[in-house]
Amino acid sequence: MDDSDFPPSEQALKEPNGLLAVGGDLSAPRLLRAYSRGIFPWFSPGEPVLWWTPDPRAVLFPEKFKLSRSLRKSLRKCGYQLTINACFGDVIRACAAPREDEQGTWIVPEMIDAYERLHGQGFAHSIEVWQDTTLLGGLYGVALGRAFFGESMFSRATDTSKIALAGLVLLGRRGYFDIIDCQVDSQHLASLGAELLTRPRFEQVLSKAVMGDQRMVFANASGNVFTPSEGSGWKDALPSVSAELLAQLQS
Repeated sequence: MDDSDFPPSEQALKEPNGLLAVGGDLSAPRLLRAYSRGIFPWFSPGEPVLWWTPDPRAVLFPEKFKLSRSLRKSLRKCGYQLTINACFGDVIRACAAPREDEQGTWIVPEMIDAYERLHGQGFAHSIEVWQDTTLLGGLYGVALGRAFFGESMFSRATDTSKIALAGLVLLGRRGYFDIIDCQVDSQHLASLGAELLTRPRFEQVLSKAVMGDQRMVFANASGNVFTPSEGSGWKDALPSVSAELLAQLQS
């Protein structure tokens, strides 16, 4: 790949599921064009950049989020605080840290640099969960129009990554996002309410959701740095404490 465009998604491989293109870089224009079409990068250290659009696609519609009894208890009793974009760099590096059940990480330094650039332009965001001054969980992803593309989350205490996701869900229920892209299905995501859409159906939903930001995508692809005109209006819509988040989710 030597430009910011991609092949038609119908050309993606069935095995491995969704591999569409190889190569290129992680420049902001290329990433924005990719996300606007439901394509995301995912590769291991030592590999070229690999671009994916799996079929089916795991998505979470905010109104279908499953608020379990245990998560309700954590939200009510643990006294966590929530912030948005308070420490994006710390969140993405925490997501990149080794985990007991995994070997290595796909969030390589090149990825961290790329998403920090997107964050600086107003497209990549994080939600943080704290206890006093200690960061205990969070997530990060990319927002385009009324779509949020979840990239990764981490947890240093029980349910703290789920609490970050619950915060994102509340933003969706308040009208800031129509869809949360979860990329690849897992039992964990299904337990939270994620479902599978065929690629054509996902692209149909996504096209409508990102329509408002398409001009920014193409402006960036043309080399003109263009940040979201509404800035971060949705960032002030998240309650600062977990108990209030629970109350608003249940209202």
